[in-house]
Amino acid sequence: MDAPVLDRDHLARYTGGDTGLEAELFSLLDGQIDACCHAMAAAKDADAWMRAAHTLKGAARGVGAAALGEACEKAEERPLDPSALAAIHVAAEDARAAMIAAQAAA
Repeated sequence: MDAPVLDRDHLARYTGGDTGLEAELFSLLDGQIDACCHAMAAAKDADAWMRAAHTLKGAARGVGAAALGEACEKAEERPLDPSALAAIHVAAEDARAAMIAAQAAA
């Protein structure tokens, strides 16, 4: 079964339905996506790659961006693999679109 792009039920349990908190968490995740993807692209060794992938995995799962978290988990198992980073980029863009839609619906 595919992981959801954005698990709104998970997010609501975490935020208590506070849309302001959701927006703040979305903003934080957006920044983590940029920072961690950059760190992975620049990684010179497996440790740096895996730290960045692990950090982004936790941030994604924290807000319910399950598909992004899953892509990061797979990337942890494939250090320095450009196709793993490409999969994270796709999942990240999907997560960003879902976050924008969630904010627009709030």
